[in-house]
Amino acid sequence: MIKSTPYVLVLLLALLLSGCGEFYKLEKSTNWDELYEAANRYYDQGDYNKSIILYDRVLPVIKGSGKAELAEFNYAYAHFRTKRYIESAGYFKTFFDTYNRSPMAEEALFMHAYSLYLDSPDYNLDQRSSREAVNSIQLFMNRYPESDSYERAISMIDDLQKRFEEKAFEESKMYYRLTEGLFPGEFYRACIINFQNFAKSYPDSDYNEELAFKLVEVSAAYAERSIFDKKEERLKQSIEFAQDFSQKYPESNFVKKVENIKSKTTTELESHYRLKEQYEARSAEARKLREEEERNQAATEALRNTEN
Repeated sequence: MIKSTPYVLVLLLALLLSGCGEFYKLEKSTNWDELYEAANRYYDQGDYNKSIILYDRVLPVIKGSGKAELAEFNYAYAHFRTKRYIESAGYFKTFFDTYNRSPMAEEALFMHAYSLYLDSPDYNLDQRSSREAVNSIQLFMNRYPESDSYERAISMIDDLQKRFEEKAFEESKMYYRLTEGLFPGEFYRACIINFQNFAKSYPDSDYNEELAFKLVEVSAAYAERSIFDKKEERLKQSIEFAQDFSQKYPESNFVKKVENIKSKTTTELESHYRLKEQYEARSAEARKLREEEERNQAATEALRNTEN
């Protein structure tokens, strides 16, 4: 058995070289029937890279013929099998657009969407391609509502929507962190808008309770740092957020903190009202003195005119 090992190795090497030689000849061949059959054979054997190379050569020649449909379908799948999902998505879509009455059209449209789904990034990266995947999946579902792949398509959309939700939540946390910096500025306002938009976009999200609490927290801080003319409006808004939270999440672990913030904000609003009354009283007194001074000046001017 040991003596036969070199012979086996030589035989395997010879077969390997023979196979390489055969493929090399096919690459140079202009026998399109031979190329077509070889491309299909390599595809069936699972040698997708070689099948792609041969399909690249033969497809422009057989375009429009009866052989093209299977070849283009296999070509798209060969890219999918080698995890070239962007390319496979494009080729499956081209196949569907070209052969939309084919028995393979439904599968091609699903594979177009599935390829985009597999290529979509994690939630912490740009989600533009994921949105394209959602649109493609929705297109498939609208076109084939009775498809066996319909439930699978729904699960794909649910997974992508979860990524959008995670992405939006991370953005919300980013805005929140910015309000804790040395120069929060308009980040308070941006944070409030972001939290509200998140709740509108994802009304059933598990993150809404936490963000609703942070909304109370941030809005109170924003109101506290506001200029006098904006303070009353923003203090009232913060109190409204607190009331909404308590109604929506009465059993929340944040309730006590929310009530403390609401109490502090209410006290500050009352203090603001007193300052506002004092300011208005001083303003009224100043107006009265200014009007009296203007009358005196007018009387003095009139007396001078009479004397002249």
